[in-house]
Amino acid sequence: MNLPYFFFSVFLFIKFGLAFPSYSERLVLQPLVPASVLASFNFRSNASRSAYEQQHFQHFPRSLGQILQHAHAKELHLRFSTGRWDAESWGTRPWDGVKEGGTGVEIWAWVEASTEDEAFSRWITLNNALAGLFCASMNFIDSTRTTRPVMTFEPLGDHANDTTSELHLLHGTLPREVVCTENLTPFLKLLPCKGKAGISSLLDGHKLFDSTWQTMSIDVRPVCPSDQAECIMEIEQTVDMVLDIERSKRPRDDPIPRPLPHDKLVCDTNKTYPDANHCYPLDLSETQSFTLKELFGRAIQGTCLSYQGPDNNPPPPICISGPPTLDVFTTGGVTEHKTPSEPLSRCLSIPETGEFELLVPKQPPDHFAPVSTPLLYAERSTTGHGQERGGVRVLLTNPSHVDTVSFVYFETLPWFMKPYLHTLKSSISPLVSPSSSSSSSNPAGKPSTKNEDAIKEMYYRPGLDRTRGSQLELLITIPAASTLSLGYDFEKAILRYTEYPPDANRGRDVAPAVIRLLSSPPSSHSGHVGETGGRSGGGGYIRTTSLMLPLPTPDFSMPYNVIILTSTVIALAFGTVYNMLVRRFVGGEESEGPGLVGVVVGKVRGIVKGVVGKIKRKRGEEREKKEQ
Repeated sequence: MNLPYFFFSVFLFIKFGLAFPSYSERLVLQPLVPASVLASFNFRSNASRSAYEQQHFQHFPRSLGQILQHAHAKELHLRFSTGRWDAESWGTRPWDGVKEGGTGVEIWAWVEASTEDEAFSRWITLNNALAGLFCASMNFIDSTRTTRPVMTFEPLGDHANDTTSELHLLHGTLPREVVCTENLTPFLKLLPCKGKAGISSLLDGHKLFDSTWQTMSIDVRPVCPSDQAECIMEIEQTVDMVLDIERSKRPRDDPIPRPLPHDKLVCDTNKTYPDANHCYPLDLSETQSFTLKELFGRAIQGTCLSYQGPDNNPPPPICISGPPTLDVFTTGGVTEHKTPSEPLSRCLSIPETGEFELLVPKQPPDHFAPVSTPLLYAERSTTGHGQERGGVRVLLTNPSHVDTVSFVYFETLPWFMKPYLHTLKSSISPLVSPSSSSSSSNPAGKPSTKNEDAIKEMYYRPGLDRTRGSQLELLITIPAASTLSLGYDFEKAILRYTEYPPDANRGRDVAPAVIRLLSSPPSSHSGHVGETGGRSGGGGYIRTTSLMLPLPTPDFSMPYNVIILTSTVIALAFGTVYNMLVRRFVGGEESEGPGLVGVVVGKVRGIVKGVVGKIKRKRGEEREKKEQ
């Protein structure tokens, strides 16, 4: 063993590993109304810049680090998402949407290269390697699914000024990708404890992918702390999911929902009933209790790693978001921490060994944290009918009655969806203001800006057939208590029959739109515990739902019918022509001899005539004998 090399590695670990915590994890639970729980898992690992470049990995995953170094990716953001976030019922998104991705798979990275062609080549290498690591179809992200956003994303890491000019941002989506356990398993393998201990032991594929909404994120970026001489490479893994309490309590061997027996129904006593067989059951879903085993199917198996930081105060791994009136019961050996800056959060330090269980009993909904109002509501849908043309309509609502909101609207359209940019129209309509807001600075019915002033800036990159998709970025400002309606028309291209998927009649998926909020949210809007983990580039992000685009579909049975009919005609024509060319027709007089067939036929005829003659002579003799 090389002793100088060994002592140098020990020196790096003592100097940088103990000065900055190399691994931390946290679970935040927030009860939602009605009968749901938001669970946010956050894992952070890091390695010093020198150790990362020399591939001295301790808690930073080696498999991912080598891929990033080979592809020259200086910053990576990867998302796996399913479901839809219900902003009206659940409020603001966790992490202000920074850790959220669009439906399917979404990836963007800053690649270091001297030219755009070199950056795209390394981008393809990065996607192919990540596809094999996470068992996903990211190798299908080619030039038609790759865009270069201009205003939507900014680097979250600390990059040197002399290398910023050589960083190229590339963004790709797979809206049709189905996220499943095959993606969760390699995600857990990147963690130091591999999902065997700590809060990661709660992550079960059956519970995670049975949730109402879930997203998995991986962020790798350089961080340069102010109190540290050397920068570090930090990887942050996040799993956010909304679990339905009633659905999670169903046994795995019998997950089919069944009605309650009559003796367990709680009837509404404020209604009159004709007899005892009638009942209007009360909705008791808002007051359901839950435990960790009921939500995730298992308890927490101790802590993952011992804390390694500059002080002896490890951060608590579990936090519960809720007011002080929220009742919570835990197992023994737990220490509760309360921070004055976060009155709606209670954090728990659990023992390093043994199981940890948590119980939130039934209680009124007013014991839960209030639902925060998002800065913006977004809805996106398709319009029109027919197989040739269509339209897209987007409704963007500013619920605030005081503040305006500015944001960047980013859309990626496939090449076979050709928008007509001259049909882009926007209109602003006021919201119906309640009586309490009559004294606001912007009362309903008086828009503060003109429709043409809503779009401040536009960037459009047209698509090319089978080469690249269309890219549209809009800088928009919406006044208070107003709704912006944005719409445009598009034309559908006709694909080759080899370009259709196996289920062609289902349609093609269009990637969700990305909205980057530029207005910083007030402190009253932060409804979920957790830091964004870096510069979020403004007030957060919002992803709309994906679109289903029906395309003109040919009759795929026609090629087979044509092949069969054509083969039949060719066979008949070929046989006739071949007989006319090869067979020679001659008369009986021109025949030179009977031939083999003629000889055989002649002999058969002679035999038959001989037999017939014998039979006739025998009958004649018998007739003569009778006459005598």
